[in-house]
Amino acid sequence: MSALVSIPVGVVVERRKAMSQWADFVWQPVAVLPDRPEVAPWTVLRHDGDRTSFYAGPAVVELHRTETSNYRDNLVAGAQLWIVLRPTEADPAYEIARVTADPSEGEGATEAGNDIVEAVPMPDSIRATLEAFVAEHHVEQTFYKRKRDRADNEALGRRGRMREDD
Repeated sequence: MSALVSIPVGVVVERRKAMSQWADFVWQPVAVLPDRPEVAPWTVLRHDGDRTSFYAGPAVVELHRTETSNYRDNLVAGAQLWIVLRPTEADPAYEIARVTADPSEGEGATEAGNDIVEAVPMPDSIRATLEAFVAEHHVEQTFYKRKRDRADNEALGRRGRMREDD
């Protein structure tokens, strides 16, 4: 299903020196910019001792009509965006796999194993767009509790006669 609204964003990632013998660096998504800046991907934004911030590149937050209840829950819980970074075999070490406003999609991305998934604060302009989208497209789903059919006691366990040959 295609998205009704696509919001262009930029992703900021931080690399810091690891305090581990198994890894040289720790990578972490730290922010989403409300628009795509005119900067090449993986441009250094700030270098401060053992920490370096990069503009990792552009991404798109897609909004789907069927996910409005998840978006609404996200807005109530604090309005975050989930950034998913996927390891690469080349330099840079990670690529942006997706950015989402759907908390269940963000949680589902943690099951992949090697991906880095981080929730970051949602910029105000994206929050306003998301609130307007939910207000326009959300349809409350009524919950219907299903009733089970009662078992037919006469039909349970009834078998034909067993023959002695069997």
